[in-house]
Amino acid sequence: MAWIIVVVVAKALKFEKYGFQIKPYSLVYKNKGVNDVLIRLLGRTRKLIRVFADVSVVAGFIMMGFAFWFLLNNVSNFFVAQSEFSELTVLIPGVTLTSAPAITYFLLSIPIVLVIHEGAHGIVAALEKIKIKTGGFAIFVAMFAGFVEPDEEEFEKAKKISKLRVIGAGATSNVIFALVLGAVLLTNPFFAMVLPEPLLGIFFEEPEGVLVLSIIENSGAEKAGLLANDIITSINGIPIHSPVDFPLLNPGETATISVLRDSNALEFGLEVMPSPDDPDRGLIGIMRDNSFAYTPVLNFIEWNDPNVSMFLLWLWMISFFIGIINMLPLPILDGGKFIYIIIDKRVSEKSVNIIMWGIYAFTFALFGLNIALSYMKSGWFTI
Repeated sequence: MAWIIVVVVAKALKFEKYGFQIKPYSLVYKNKGVNDVLIRLLGRTRKLIRVFADVSVVAGFIMMGFAFWFLLNNVSNFFVAQSEFSELTVLIPGVTLTSAPAITYFLLSIPIVLVIHEGAHGIVAALEKIKIKTGGFAIFVAMFAGFVEPDEEEFEKAKKISKLRVIGAGATSNVIFALVLGAVLLTNPFFAMVLPEPLLGIFFEEPEGVLVLSIIENSGAEKAGLLANDIITSINGIPIHSPVDFPLLNPGETATISVLRDSNALEFGLEVMPSPDDPDRGLIGIMRDNSFAYTPVLNFIEWNDPNVSMFLLWLWMISFFIGIINMLPLPILDGGKFIYIIIDKRVSEKSVNIIMWGIYAFTFALFGLNIALSYMKSGWFTI
């Protein structure tokens, strides 16, 4: 419905005369003045951009290696340490992003990430004297893309190292931006939700557990003897520091709950009850304190608006993971172009194509396996 409104408004306001291309499934904007803007920017920052361009080549290999390590390690965790398995999903508004806040944060973050990504491609292309014909963005119903179109002839004539600099610049800019934003967010309690150990323990003081506000009548928690003001410290051996640590439970199973009561450690076994809203989801039968109780060690910025905090957290997450995932060697991603340029002309064109499709197949299977295992663990989940 939202997409139909966008298309109708774009048609009614005659966006075509401003450089837009409108189709039933896409909205594309192209601007031919991008190259002049990039050249002006380059004139003031040439030395810094040269360093950035060289770093981008090395960073491209590092990000690609990290992406493969993460996906392979995640598959391994599913079978040997499932509590450490990270559930993955593709973020699609209306499909996997279903709450209004999540969709809003996503839609606000994507344009910023794309401008940084494509701007880095373009300014490094200008540094390497590769002309940018057009730049712009595209919306495909619920998916977003940004682009700069280099002059194909000039790009093909460029040195291999120049091509690698241009391609690696986009993902590198996203990750550098995420690192800078992450340094600021170390002062924000919300950042503890995504920060892994050992960084979490270094930059945040962990709470003892999650406070029980009240007990649901006739629930497993009431029958087991849990009380209001107990502090839950673990469930089935999984440490609980905040509400996001609560594991998924199945109705009817027996859960082991460890609590602190008046500083005394106690342990209870209780029967998990079905949720009134979703009979397939298990509850232990408590009302809990859902506030985020982590305290930043670097506590010198006041974060009074949770909406700002959540938006910046989304912006950090999307910028970092788009940068990393973009260096996976797949046909539509920068990583595929990166690998192609490295092996191009070293062997025959036929051999290059065979190698590339073999790499594409392995990468796609690995990425798909992570998504499939996430579904096996938790079913189809939304954010």
